[in-house]
Amino acid sequence: MHKREFLKLGAAAGLSLGFGAEARAQSRPGVLRVAMTAGDIPLTTGQPSQGAEGVRFMGITLYDGLTRWDLSRSDRAATIVPGLAESWTVDPQDKRIWTFRLRPGVRFHDGSAFTADAVVWNLDKLLDRSSPQFDLPQATQGSLYTGGIARWRKIDDATVEITTKVIDAVLPYSLASVFMSSPARWEEMDRDWNKVAQKPSGTGPWKLDSVRARERAELVRNPDHWDRTRIPKSDRLVLIPMPDVNSRVAALLSGQVDLVEAPPPDAIPRLRQSKMNIVTNVYPHIWPYMLSFEEGSPFLDVRVRRAANMAIDREGLVSLLGGLAAPARGMIDPGHPWFGKPNLDLSYNPDRARALLAEAGFSRDKPVKARIIISPAGSGQMQPLPMNEFIKENLQDVGIAVEFEVMDWETLRTRRRLGAAAPENKGRHGINNSFAYWDPDIGLIGPASRFMKDSGFNWGDYYNPRAEELAKAAKQEFDPAAQNALLGQLHEVVVEDAMWIFVVHDLNPRALAPNVKGFVQAQSWLQDLTPVVVA
Repeated sequence: MHKREFLKLGAAAGLSLGFGAEARAQSRPGVLRVAMTAGDIPLTTGQPSQGAEGVRFMGITLYDGLTRWDLSRSDRAATIVPGLAESWTVDPQDKRIWTFRLRPGVRFHDGSAFTADAVVWNLDKLLDRSSPQFDLPQATQGSLYTGGIARWRKIDDATVEITTKVIDAVLPYSLASVFMSSPARWEEMDRDWNKVAQKPSGTGPWKLDSVRARERAELVRNPDHWDRTRIPKSDRLVLIPMPDVNSRVAALLSGQVDLVEAPPPDAIPRLRQSKMNIVTNVYPHIWPYMLSFEEGSPFLDVRVRRAANMAIDREGLVSLLGGLAAPARGMIDPGHPWFGKPNLDLSYNPDRARALLAEAGFSRDKPVKARIIISPAGSGQMQPLPMNEFIKENLQDVGIAVEFEVMDWETLRTRRRLGAAAPENKGRHGINNSFAYWDPDIGLIGPASRFMKDSGFNWGDYYNPRAEELAKAAKQEFDPAAQNALLGQLHEVVVEDAMWIFVVHDLNPRALAPNVKGFVQAQSWLQDLTPVVVA
């Protein structure tokens, strides 16, 4: 897609409607209204749907995990810190066994106490199909983070023991997204999760006041949150699903919302002219095509995978995106400790791409044919439709004919979790799912290994013996520096093997109304809205 065509996409955003500063009068001090890229309100019962966006808006708002991300700084990558567990240890004799000491005095929104019994109840909710509270929708969403847990038990009211299936040094990362909902509220709601969804109870800094599917959710401050530094500065947080990029821009300019995610590059000058604040930061994000290694996939041939990577004009794509992205040289950005020292250069080289395809028996007259699943919007998806059209032209130019199958974000996520071998994905050779590398499992170990196949990260069933070896070693390494070195070596392997088509890293733009104060953009997919206030 040419840049001038992309720019037309912003025309409907109200850029010439003359929205002025007077529109800000529609905002209300103390009420923060956010336009999400999601098409619906994430699941409210504890384990949110809608990917990282769901965790951002309906996970860390209403709920807490045993651990949590420190999102208070913008100058370094977010780190894991104690949450509902104030400390944890690993058994030196059996490193599968973790002991978590719980934070005293914490209460759910309904007033009931958070104890070891509540932790066990919540893990039963996600992992024990025989338990009365087991909830398949939550279990499905939580499976990304609970798949490595084998057993769990109460030691005493303030202590829980969790045993992993294998030695798993990554567990504290995972537990930050395993959220604790109230057993008492479930009982109060007649043990009906559908009823709980309208009146959930967590321990988080916000409480759900009301929710209307596909329209809005309204959250109110929890003045009794256990972490006094995270009691919200705003009285109310309003979340509005708005997957259409033009609608988000128009809503901000007209004063209907105060903060929007992923504004389009062509709208940035107009937003700045209207005194909106544009905030960006590096964060652990890759916008890729996950590739199928199933029988019949053209990407079984490493020459085709490398050619596809070398066919993409990433600098041109960054220009198309108004500089709000960085060219990818692999899964991980070059400034990250997991980047390593890859030998293969996958940057734009269409002549080399054509030569590789010729070696594999393909050309523009006899192209590779590939069918790719994409979505029009979603968490971390940037501007997927124009980006995909741009890349389609790049690939066609060297001899790769791509057909796109477009579906909504949540359906695409389901297809990603099912894997390329599932009947639903038969004949599909790739899937465009933005991906995080905020923890070792999600970022490298899961996508590059088969021993973690059940995690859902290795969509295409990729396998490389050296990658498998390094992934297992990193999984069992508790020393952070040594683990980083192993992950760097693993990244070198997946770049050399062109495991996926690596496109760009997002710079995570957000646009804020001029009267929005206190937003600190963390180097994370997650953001803490508790310090933010509309003046």
